[in-house]
Amino acid sequence: MKPEEILASADTIAVVGLSRDPAKAAHGVPAVLREHGFRIIPVHPSADELLGEKVYRSLTDIPEPVDLVDVFRPADEAPGIAAQAVAIGAKALWLQQGIVSAEARRIAEEAGLEYVEDRCTAVVRAVANISKAA
Repeated sequence: MKPEEILASADTIAVVGLSRDPAKAAHGVPAVLREHGFRIIPVHPSADELLGEKVYRSLTDIPEPVDLVDVFRPADEAPGIAAQAVAIGAKALWLQQGIVSAEARRIAEEAGLEYVEDRCTAVVRAVANISKAA
């Protein structure tokens, strides 16, 4: 599947590394996705609430199905995140712009997950005009 198709088919997006800082892409990008009707589930090591949503410490703590795992963490953390994405039954793993990991790709693809790296979900959403909003 193309990145546009992967994003369009997702309703619930777990964002690993969603930032508290509104000036950072790791905050602004998920906020834009949320504005366009996507359900955002923040994953952060210490925050309790971000973008008005309960924060989970890891993907494996999320009690509901996740379509897409969107990663705003360094590439060296991506393989571990990929393994968690597989463990929770996510349909896709997306590494944000500037993040590339051959090992995360291998883990995701071997488990049957769709995979995107080095692309921004907000840019793909805007270019393809993807919106879940009613």
